[in-house]
Amino acid sequence: MAMQHTPLLMSNILDRGAKVAPDEEIVTATTNGVRRQTYAQTRDRAHQLAHALAAAGVQIGDRIGTFMWNGSRHLEAYHAIAGMGAVLHTLNVRLSPNDLEYIIGHAQDKVIIVDADVLPALGELKGRIPSVERIVVATEEGFEGWSTDLPNPVDYEEFIAAQPTRYEWPQIPETSPLGLCYTSGTTGNPKGVEYEHRSQYLHTMAQCMTDSMGLSATDTICGIVPMFHAMGWGVPWSALMLGCKQVMVHRFMDPVRLIDLMASEKVTLSAGVPTIWQGVRGLIQANPGKYDLSHLSRLTCGGSSPPPSLIRWFYDELGVEMIQGWGMTETSPLATLSRKVMKRSQLTLSVDQQFENVAKAGQLMPGLELDIFDENFKRLPHDGETVGEILVRGPWICSEYYNDPQPEKFHDGWLITGDVGKIDPEEYLIISDRSKDLVKSGGEWISSVDLENHIVAVPGVAQACVVAQPHPKWDERPVALVVLAKDAKVDRQTIIDHCAKAFAKWQLPDDVLYVDTIPLTSTGKMDKKVVRANLEAQGYKLPDLLASAG
Repeated sequence: MAMQHTPLLMSNILDRGAKVAPDEEIVTATTNGVRRQTYAQTRDRAHQLAHALAAAGVQIGDRIGTFMWNGSRHLEAYHAIAGMGAVLHTLNVRLSPNDLEYIIGHAQDKVIIVDADVLPALGELKGRIPSVERIVVATEEGFEGWSTDLPNPVDYEEFIAAQPTRYEWPQIPETSPLGLCYTSGTTGNPKGVEYEHRSQYLHTMAQCMTDSMGLSATDTICGIVPMFHAMGWGVPWSALMLGCKQVMVHRFMDPVRLIDLMASEKVTLSAGVPTIWQGVRGLIQANPGKYDLSHLSRLTCGGSSPPPSLIRWFYDELGVEMIQGWGMTETSPLATLSRKVMKRSQLTLSVDQQFENVAKAGQLMPGLELDIFDENFKRLPHDGETVGEILVRGPWICSEYYNDPQPEKFHDGWLITGDVGKIDPEEYLIISDRSKDLVKSGGEWISSVDLENHIVAVPGVAQACVVAQPHPKWDERPVALVVLAKDAKVDRQTIIDHCAKAFAKWQLPDDVLYVDTIPLTSTGKMDKKVVRANLEAQGYKLPDLLASAG
């Protein structure tokens, strides 16, 4: 029997939540409380936004930037831009002006929707983003009196007010672009990862599987991972499809506000990086019995590996399962997941044995291929001991960068992840190490090479080497080793101030160490492995006064 071929378009699932659960809530945190709206209202407003964007000249394939926190209006932008066939380009509100200028220019964003509280940061790009024809400003409580010199600014509510509440979503090829995310921290300029409708449709379905994150219409989801970071790990798409209650934290990321929201709104599932959950644990430990998180059943944790002790604490103290995931912007991002029980044979394992598996990066998601290779791209055995380069491919894995192919990052359809690890006989991926030229701080990449190149531009600096050092809260922070030219005198603050001209505050080195020489490899490259080993042997610790950096 012939089957009807229906394109796998996100527009075919985005309206479903409002259709099946029109009265379910989307809750956005505000300065003095929360703002609530229903799924039906959210859908209607998304359709109005699509009409308003079309009236402003936006056509299928045009890139629309969002410079926003997690909130209902950002969700409306997800819904509208995807539905109308434009491309959702989520801009990281933490990036430096230089990176933002490059990314907006490279993507050629036509319109940018921006939250009023971060409007001043975007305003620094006045005259530097010529592709942008219009700025739409979403205003929350306390930021009503905004102003900007950016082109053709308009208030979000005024922009959509007179528009119809039904937009006929166009039928476009399923391989049409849906979203655009730039990955920072690599050498040189950020690289764009373009997501297709088909890839995100399949990723959404895989994410909701019981053996995956097990998302359900009965859940109350609090996505703490920013919606500008790898499409919020895909959670906004899944939630729109299912119609589950959503709790959006906006800019309020401190543990007190997060726990209050999770308790009062009876959150069942939340997603964030390890530093978030470390902060939550610390607050609960300091205030025993104060917070009721009895509805919380599971947390998903990604960006960097959570400490096994943290995973175990949430289960032992709160009965909450922490689901570890591994992936990256290029993998949409879910590539592997690790749950306490991943298969039937594990039901008879002791709790301690189950948690040994949770501490691993996990098993690959259905639909993907993942393997480890040597330097000649020969597959290596899955014996839990042999370490190799991790490669992955599949329907939601990047095959080239947007307008920047970079073939060295891909091989025969595989994405070369830059991570190294091993696979055990149970088919669990175990991350052994990663390309240590990158520093991963709080789930965000920082390029050591870019910092080095900037530092050596300071007069009197002969050489600079930036390496990651362990940090109890942020996982890693950058430390700069500097060799000065003969008789030169350059103080630490001069170097930090120079870096601050090109990098965001959280990307700056936590410390500057002055050394006579930096060890080199046989090919003349800085031997960072030796640098890190030397620091460890010397008992080096990051300075306490900078422990709040990031």
